[in-house]
Amino acid sequence: MAPATAPQAGVIDFLSNPDNHKGATTIQRIDTHAAIIFLAGPYAIKIKRAVKYPFLDFSTLEKRHQACVHEIEVNQANAPQIYISTVAITRQPDNKLQIDGTGKVIEWAVLMHRFDENQTLEKIVEIAPLSDSLSNSLAREMALIHERAPRRPATPWIKNLRQYLNHNTNDMARYSKVFPIRQANRLTTESIANFQQIKHLLEQRAKAGHVRLCHGDAHLGNIVLLDGKPVFFDAIEFSDDIATSDVLYDLAFLLMDLWHRRQHRTANKVFNRYLIESQDNRNADNDHYSGLAALPLFMMMRAMIRARVTAARCAFVPEQQHAGLIAQAKEYFSTARHCLKNTPPRLIAIGGLSGTGKSTIAASIAADIGRSPGAVIIRSDIIRKKLFNTKETDHLPQSAYTSQTHQLVYEQLNTLAARILQTGQSVIIDAVFARQNERDAISNTSQTAGVPFSGIWLSAPEHILISRVSSRRNDASDADETIVKKQLTYDHGPISWIKIDASGKPDDITESVITRLKL
Repeated sequence: MAPATAPQAGVIDFLSNPDNHKGATTIQRIDTHAAIIFLAGPYAIKIKRAVKYPFLDFSTLEKRHQACVHEIEVNQANAPQIYISTVAITRQPDNKLQIDGTGKVIEWAVLMHRFDENQTLEKIVEIAPLSDSLSNSLAREMALIHERAPRRPATPWIKNLRQYLNHNTNDMARYSKVFPIRQANRLTTESIANFQQIKHLLEQRAKAGHVRLCHGDAHLGNIVLLDGKPVFFDAIEFSDDIATSDVLYDLAFLLMDLWHRRQHRTANKVFNRYLIESQDNRNADNDHYSGLAALPLFMMMRAMIRARVTAARCAFVPEQQHAGLIAQAKEYFSTARHCLKNTPPRLIAIGGLSGTGKSTIAASIAADIGRSPGAVIIRSDIIRKKLFNTKETDHLPQSAYTSQTHQLVYEQLNTLAARILQTGQSVIIDAVFARQNERDAISNTSQTAGVPFSGIWLSAPEHILISRVSSRRNDASDADETIVKKQLTYDHGPISWIKIDASGKPDDITESVITRLKL
């Protein structure tokens, strides 16, 4: 981790002076382990540190130039509103420095449009949790990024992942005052065992096309709201090998960061929306459900990356900041250990007629079920829409509600639940479950999987059900007043599930469910 000898002090002093930037009256400087960013007026200019790490080499001017060029390339697709161009810092004939002058190039930089730093998601979640709408947009954007990302071969990625485990071990030993030896050794043992268990799965996912050139550093500090939409910036530019990974490993950074910041419900919301946006229920071999077996290791690795980088930053900041950085590194280490915690999965089914609030309750409790980032929610309305290859909020014709389709939807619910439970992730099924055989089938699924089962039956008076379905907007459910009245005529048979009065406020209903489930 020794820094290279290339001097940058003169360039740093030059860029720290607002007189050397157009439209700037002050300069705000941001230091990281690999770069220095100067915020100047409407622009930001970023230079690479002349450093060399095991995973990064900016030790020469040419390497820093290549990194600047590549940073523009890898970020243009996701953040064209931010990235402008690569610029040179030159030494003029009079020995003065200039940005993009005609003299000898002594440093390279990335020129960007400046944005409001308070609009990064890192800052926003410090004030309040992300809204459901923003959480959904965040997941959709990540799914789109992964969809357009180029595919990469499996062998280098799997080999690199194993090396990352070695890096964890080495850095935990190097920073033994930050990472207690006994806990570090246990994490190493558990991590290697977990890796061996999922290695074949990783190979299968690569063959299915899930290993891609990803963002690579998608934590909350690298996502900003521009015009109300989340924009991912600062993708990894220094190594395509490091940026290449399973797409769930890329997602894991975002999920881990939300979970670490105690934004559990938001993490679960992003998690579930991403799965919905990136799934094709007509092609079970091309989904991410089985891949969830790798998610605990992926989230642990992402937490350890933050822990190690935070500890390493002590070398670049004043001593009075060390205590704060060490505390942060310890917190990330704690999150890493939590992500590998062996939390047994469980299956919960939430039934009831249309308008009882099944989806609302499922979303409210999912983050508290099983291991992080909570339970996968499988909703019958969304399964049906995907079967017909329609948008989630498009209204299906009556022909989509035949008894044959109904049976197929419930078969899918059970099949997907079984697949997810096998990975160790908990599941919540959101469906009407009006028939006894449907309730029996989902109970049998839990028995076959060997996991605890809980059935919740929500009920409310007719006028409340009709009022709720009539007020829905942009929802996957096609239920209306006619459907509700039809459902009320069904013979539901004996219902042995936990019965909850769902006529009150959502928070009160959620509290009742939490109490009855003993969460």
